[in-house]
Amino acid sequence: MNEDNGYNQLISHVQRHITLTSAEIDYFTSLLRTRKILRRQFLLQAGDVCKYESYVVKGCLRAFYIDRSGQEHTLHFAVEDWWISDFASFFRGTPATRDIEALETSEVIQIDKASLDALYKEVPAFERFFRILHQNACVAQDERILSNISMTGAERYEALLKKYPQFAQRVPQKHIASFLGITPVFLSQIRNKLSQQ
Repeated sequence: MNEDNGYNQLISHVQRHITLTSAEIDYFTSLLRTRKILRRQFLLQAGDVCKYESYVVKGCLRAFYIDRSGQEHTLHFAVEDWWISDFASFFRGTPATRDIEALETSEVIQIDKASLDALYKEVPAFERFFRILHQNACVAQDERILSNISMTGAERYEALLKKYPQFAQRVPQKHIASFLGITPVFLSQIRNKLSQQ
């Protein structure tokens, strides 16, 4: 990974919400680590403690939960300029309830909990940045719950494609079906119907 390009991308992402001095940028980047994850490799496995919040520089990842019957339930995806983590595990230091795997070879920049706490203390503006980040995640989760109880599977699929058109090309259909709470067969029927319209 070209570390400088990845860091520049992250700094640009951060500065859409807060303003930083060059000294604050240097301090922030000193706390980070980069990681490359191969396709189908895990960034996190259920049962391990999530030690990092990860910013996606390049690639596509999926967080999912496996129920008692072995069925996978996709919780969310993360592509370039998004963050991914198991927040409960990260903040509480408890075992993760989800797996996070790379759907494509991916590059991430990570910060651990101790470094994040130090960052809040040294550069208080980052508390605002991460508050905005987590508020947006809460809103997205709330909207997803409402769509699951108020929309049909076909409506959820159309809404997903409208909001995130890149998912259709980058994410396997079985994972999109899992995310929408429908079967791959039903998703195939929906897609066929849409292509005929």
